[in-house]
Amino acid sequence: MTVLKHHLRDAVLAILGCVFVLAALGLIWGARVTIPRHLYVSELGAEGMPTRHVFMASLLCLVAGGALIGWAGRRVRAEVPVLRWWTPAVSLWTASALFLFASQVTCTAGCPVPVGDAFTWQDLLHILAAVIAFFFACWAMLQASFARRHRAIAVTSAICAWAVGAIAGLGGILSLARFGVDFGSWCEFVATTIAICWVVMFGLALAVEHLRDARRPFAP
Repeated sequence: MTVLKHHLRDAVLAILGCVFVLAALGLIWGARVTIPRHLYVSELGAEGMPTRHVFMASLLCLVAGGALIGWAGRRVRAEVPVLRWWTPAVSLWTASALFLFASQVTCTAGCPVPVGDAFTWQDLLHILAAVIAFFFACWAMLQASFARRHRAIAVTSAICAWAVGAIAGLGGILSLARFGVDFGSWCEFVATTIAICWVVMFGLALAVEHLRDARRPFAP
């Protein structure tokens, strides 16, 4: 019964985590459609923006969802060197902690890249936290894509990891180069959306696995 309870608990936590993450996605896009110009995701939370508090709430939902789903998937592990040094759950928890920081230390008006005359410690800390958090989320995807004992998770993770890496990389290069900024901003939103959807798919796959394992003691 103890094993059954553990699997049922983790399935519930995974589903609850998915609810939080979907709420984060809805808040981000709900805020985005109210702004009639091109901008990067972090600028939604910049000082003076009408979407500031919605953006902060979306990151907090993402933090809660990522933490819960990470717990439900704490036993998932990659089966190749380097990627198996720690689990995808640890990567998700690290990303969640950094997003928590980014939710409280938002960027300044305009959310400038902190170089030259535009440098501020606030922008630097926010962008570093957000970028490193996104890296760990992508690393979790890559790790999960090599979790061969969890086929559904591995396949969806591989597709999302490649898509996010390519799209986010293009958007980041355009942002740093200050070229094609409008297109680059949409790249960032698309990559962010795919990454968040992956967290939901990861959580749902975990919930299904836990529910399946919970039934095994009663299987004929």
